[in-house]
Amino acid sequence: MAHLLGAEALHLDFGTGPVLGSISIGLDDGDRIGMVGANGAGKSTLLKVLAGRVEPDDGRVTIARGTRIGVLDQSDHVDEALTVAQAIVGDRDEHEWAADPRVRDIMSGLVPDIAADAVVGDLSGGQQRRVALAHVLVGDHDAIFLDEPTNHLDVEGVTWLAEHLKRRWPASRGALLVVTHDRWFLDEVSTRTWEVHDGEVDMYEGGYAAYVLQRVERDRIAAVTEQRRQNLMRKELAWLRRGAPARTSKPKFRIDAANALIADVPPIRDTVKLHRMAAARLGKDVVELVRVGVSYGDKEVIRDLDFNLGPGDRIGLLGENGAGKSTLLRLITGEQEPTSGRVKTGMTVRVAQLSQQLAELEDLADERVSAVVKQYSSIQLSDGQEMTPSQLLERMGFTSAQLKTPVGRLSGGQRRRLQLLVVLLSEPNVLVLDEPTNDLDTDMLAALEDLLDSWPGTLVVVSHDRYLMERITDTQYAVVDGGLRHLPGGVDEYVELSRERRAGTSGIGTFGQGDDAAATVRAAFPGAVETPVSSAAPALSGAERRAVEKELKAVERRMAKIQELTEGMHNEMAMHDQSDFAGLSTRMKALQELADENAELEERWLELSEQLG
Repeated sequence: MAHLLGAEALHLDFGTGPVLGSISIGLDDGDRIGMVGANGAGKSTLLKVLAGRVEPDDGRVTIARGTRIGVLDQSDHVDEALTVAQAIVGDRDEHEWAADPRVRDIMSGLVPDIAADAVVGDLSGGQQRRVALAHVLVGDHDAIFLDEPTNHLDVEGVTWLAEHLKRRWPASRGALLVVTHDRWFLDEVSTRTWEVHDGEVDMYEGGYAAYVLQRVERDRIAAVTEQRRQNLMRKELAWLRRGAPARTSKPKFRIDAANALIADVPPIRDTVKLHRMAAARLGKDVVELVRVGVSYGDKEVIRDLDFNLGPGDRIGLLGENGAGKSTLLRLITGEQEPTSGRVKTGMTVRVAQLSQQLAELEDLADERVSAVVKQYSSIQLSDGQEMTPSQLLERMGFTSAQLKTPVGRLSGGQRRRLQLLVVLLSEPNVLVLDEPTNDLDTDMLAALEDLLDSWPGTLVVVSHDRYLMERITDTQYAVVDGGLRHLPGGVDEYVELSRERRAGTSGIGTFGQGDDAAATVRAAFPGAVETPVSSAAPALSGAERRAVEKELKAVERRMAKIQELTEGMHNEMAMHDQSDFAGLSTRMKALQELADENAELEERWLELSEQLG
């Protein structure tokens, strides 16, 4: 396996303490690494140092001869004078890039709604970001570094990007380093996880689910983290095992380990108690839409819609841009009157919305955090617990020093957390969340979800973060063709529905924009609407399937044995004379050999599982 990049003893200090403290890491062919950590921990800085965009104070980065690295960080901008085609493929002739299947796939996946001859300066910020991402992916790179690539992508776009990256680097060719708070995306694309904290990098095998499992186990053994953080991560692990349908294709020994860790963890939410308490606060009637229609001029966005939002409901809304999600939210919150039909709102309903623009904090820039929350009283959760504003601040990661900080000097993630607390402390019984994951790191997302698990009210969520959508809502609907379609299969069903709609109308990329838009896309990007060739493996014969099943069981037995041997070796080392360096070295070597064999077996386990479908 070729070594692409190495970093030795990296140190960087911006004058407020070390951001990177003597970090040594490497990147090899086949690595798909997801980088996680708290806001401000140094993830983006480390990515820039490895890419050569920031010089460390000490240490060095060495890149193998001939290695080509493509980078997209959060500060990257596209030349606004260029056309979209020029920004993505440069000066290549149209017939050349239009004949390249990879270029067509990238364009249809990221910029299907943008004409090739459109000027970049005329695009929105989100569209420019997608053009910049497409430019990086089109390049012929050995390694790609991406900082928050899922920002400005909807659910279908995030799904496409994950599939593209997995197809591009199947096993041992090239490398990927990605910084993102999108946990579903991390789980899909990452084979290893780096956690950046306190100037250090901890390394874990696997994606987000494996990272949570290993981190909980590491905390349990080392006993270095306070009990509250352990319980929160254990609850997150319980969700990964019990609630997420796409995360079960893991080696059996890992599933057994996870089950052992979460055996005493209560259900994610007490749904019965939540509904009972919500009904007591709201009564029977919350919001009902009766034959509602909404038009903007000649364009009908919502038509003849019947929908009932009940006490304690946790609803997730999915839909393409322009499908009508925002209109539906405004109908629910009472900000908009329907063109036809009527909206019935219960007498006791108090609606609050978490806006994307941080509107709740606009006039509080000079106020200290403590003064902002002091005006509110405690709130009661469904488990009977009463939480004061100070307790809520602590639960959402605010330190005592930050309580004295003016709101205007908070980071984006801190303002987002404070915004949520202000909304919750206003004691609404119907909460509308519009893209609530912006600026929140994975730990804070877990804390937010934990808090909402016991919040006794009706919840409506719009988000491109499918992990959060699956985690905090119980029912999902697609806003499509002016109405709502129930999605019993959740986000996966929505993604499949979107693919079928695109294939049945204009192919990939139109997202309900109509026949005229489809024709524009086909003209701008010839061939972009081709349906991808299925990568499904051919069906096995009966004898072949039996042989694969037999080998799979043998692999699982050997992996279980390796786990047993590894635990025994750790016990031996703990009891061994610590001054016997030779003996300890021999055991360390044996442990490494077991780890290497286990890694090979895991790869084989996954290959065999894919063959069985």
